[in-house]
Amino acid sequence: MRRSTILRTTGIILLTLGAVAAVGALVVRDQIDRHQRDLFSPQPLKRFAALSYLAGLAASVELVRVLRDFIAWEPRTVLRGRARQIMDRMERQLLEHGTVSVPHPGIAG
Repeated sequence: MRRSTILRTTGIILLTLGAVAAVGALVVRDQIDRHQRDLFSPQPLKRFAALSYLAGLAASVELVRVLRDFIAWEPRTVLRGRARQIMDRMERQLLEHGTVSVPHPGIAG
């Protein structure tokens, strides 16, 4: 095989991998957005499913904020408790990794 053919093939493969990764990232982002919307659904089962999905995600400041809003809004004690567990775990992970200091509501920072 000639060198130019190898380079062209390698370039096409890398471009394809980049495109697949970009599409994958968009799909993941869409799923996260959808589940965050379902978090405030009028249906408790959808809220529970959204919490279960969010529990499997990596900790982020954005998710901690969404969970705080949810805890303040959620009328069901069981769902509020589950959200609090998820939020506490995410806050610990963010603090352990030194990603950010996560101030608690009501505490001046």
